[in-house]
Amino acid sequence: MTDTLSELIKARGPIRRIGVVGMGYVGTPAAALFADLPEIKEVIGFERGSPVSEEKVATLNRGECPLKGEEPGLAELIKKVVAAGTFRATGDYAPVTDLDAVTISVQTPFRNKKDLIPDYTPLKSALRSVGEHLTEGTLVVVESTVTPGTTVGMAREILEEASGLVAGEGFALAHAPERVMVGRLLKNIKEHDRCVGGIDEASTARAVELYAPLLTAGHVIPMTATAAEVTKTAENTFRDLQIAAANQLALYCEAMGVNFYEVRTGIASLKGEGITRAILWPGAGVGGHCLTKDTYHLERGVRAPGAGALDFPADRESLYTLARGINDFMPHHMLTLTGSALEQADKDLDGAKIALLGWAFIADSDDARESPSETYYEAATAAGAEVRVHDPWVRHADEAEISDDLEAVLSGADAVALFTAHREYRSLDPERVKTLCGCEHPAVIDGRNLIAPDPWIEAGFSYRGIGRGDRNTHTLR
Repeated sequence: MTDTLSELIKARGPIRRIGVVGMGYVGTPAAALFADLPEIKEVIGFERGSPVSEEKVATLNRGECPLKGEEPGLAELIKKVVAAGTFRATGDYAPVTDLDAVTISVQTPFRNKKDLIPDYTPLKSALRSVGEHLTEGTLVVVESTVTPGTTVGMAREILEEASGLVAGEGFALAHAPERVMVGRLLKNIKEHDRCVGGIDEASTARAVELYAPLLTAGHVIPMTATAAEVTKTAENTFRDLQIAAANQLALYCEAMGVNFYEVRTGIASLKGEGITRAILWPGAGVGGHCLTKDTYHLERGVRAPGAGALDFPADRESLYTLARGINDFMPHHMLTLTGSALEQADKDLDGAKIALLGWAFIADSDDARESPSETYYEAATAAGAEVRVHDPWVRHADEAEISDDLEAVLSGADAVALFTAHREYRSLDPERVKTLCGCEHPAVIDGRNLIAPDPWIEAGFSYRGIGRGDRNTHTLR
């Protein structure tokens, strides 16, 4: 099989034309970087048909960046490659026929947050659309984060059915998970090591050929497709676990009346050969498209048909899902802190006016996927509070009306809840905020360690902060 595929790849020649399916936070920067490589003749970005997608296609073809927030170099790069004629976007998949490689970077969100089952509808649609136009010797790479076993299973089956070709014989198939963070997309793609796993040796080799030219500092790490899937889901699961450990310690510090950040400094000070005490930061909750779901991808993978028997204590919850639960709890803890701060000022949560600052899950970005702010908003509203939301980047949310007028949102607020570390919030002046709130003792709840507590306490605020057990029981001034 591999010999046949190798011959087809050899006959096709070097990779010169590339398709990227999904013009989001992963596909857009990747397509622009591919298009800027000197050996690449053409890159086509594909978007499924919808009014939003049509607008994104039009935006890209004007040489403009559809992503908001701070993404160093991306807008300039898109303008450059569109002007050079090496990149264009479309909703028509027919050009796949002439491409040497196609990457698929579409979202795999939950169907429902309660059932924790991924919705593969966009991925299946993309695979089918690519498969219908697939020609011999083409490389297809799934970049979307998926349950381990998906590339050799569902993805392979859909592509083979739609194309009439056999993976490993007529076309190459691989998984190469993205490893990017909003706010540093280009840098991450170029500098992070890239795990690349094919369903066979020929597929792996062709995928390595595709990604190696993108890397300026990182290296390609070849492996199997399923190993690459496990790598992606496990690395995000481990990060989520580390955040949960910091969050739980922050809760302990609050209960014991100590400052988490002093404790963290002390822990981090222990250094030496063989000593590892890495500790992340606690916060108001974990958001984003990856960390909130990849634990469940990993858990499903080890329990999927064909996986070996798992030897694990029958009466114990997975450490990973336990950590996920801790991180999901943090927005609710923020509401507990809000209620406590309001109570100190002789106010009730029911009927309180809350200014929620930050809807994006990450600083200086418009990425609001799975934002913990949404959880807080829903819980606070259910408790009878009136919640107004400010975000300098996010313009729309299905759940809430979002304003870019900070002073209007703060005006008349009984409580100010800091959820996102946007730079606009780092320089808030307590006296000015108090004047806007218009009450003697407004509450401020810091979910990201953005503000120094003492100036706010001295200004008359009822202060509460994640991990600030040393200040959460202060007396009102």
